[in-house]
Amino acid sequence: MIARLTQSIADLNEAGHRTIVVTSGAVGAGLMTFGLKERPTDVGMLQACAAAGQARLMHIYESHFSHFGLKVAQLLLTSDDLTDEKRRANVRTTLDRLLEFPGVIPIVNENDSVAVFELKVGDNDLLSAGVATLIDADRLILLTSVPGLRRSGVEDPDDIVELVENVEEVFHFAGDDKGHLSVGGMKTKLTAVKTAVDAGIETIIASGLNPEQLPDLVEGRGKGTRFLAHSQP
Repeated sequence: MIARLTQSIADLNEAGHRTIVVTSGAVGAGLMTFGLKERPTDVGMLQACAAAGQARLMHIYESHFSHFGLKVAQLLLTSDDLTDEKRRANVRTTLDRLLEFPGVIPIVNENDSVAVFELKVGDNDLLSAGVATLIDADRLILLTSVPGLRRSGVEDPDDIVELVENVEEVFHFAGDDKGHLSVGGMKTKLTAVKTAVDAGIETIIASGLNPEQLPDLVEGRGKGTRFLAHSQP
């Protein structure tokens, strides 16, 4: 899946777009280090898995991006890095400088090995919205296990809402779809969407099972739920 994702990001990069990847997966990538098959519930073990898995996760990204002549840069953040004024400015400076180099893809993750509260809440979606807001991104794309925001009470499970002008009007559609290694669901994603669109950033929820459509999504096509940005004063 990461191979297909990095291919699409490389295509975006070649087309002149600058992409920041906010990734989850550190805990999942660290399970095999300790012979685990399921996500642990003990906070200490979660942190240990994150510490072991983060290195493996970045190695996987680095290996796949290298096929396209791209390098990676890692940023591990906690909520304080996006709320404390001085630390927020430091993160912005780092990302701005990285984006000056087309051949480098910044990869952001929560610092799960120390961020106990974030491990309990699991808000990588909110992290991505915070990063997008921080750098004044043009667009935020949230990839998940479903093709978009589904309407509730319909027979066709793939019947999704294609365009949303007011995110608050669709919160009641949100279920708790999530994978066995993840902790966030659609409600968390809609909260992240609201943060981004309120900051003037168009946001899309689409399927991570079809990363090949990323260039189409950027161009206004593809399958997913598109949330219109609010105009900024």
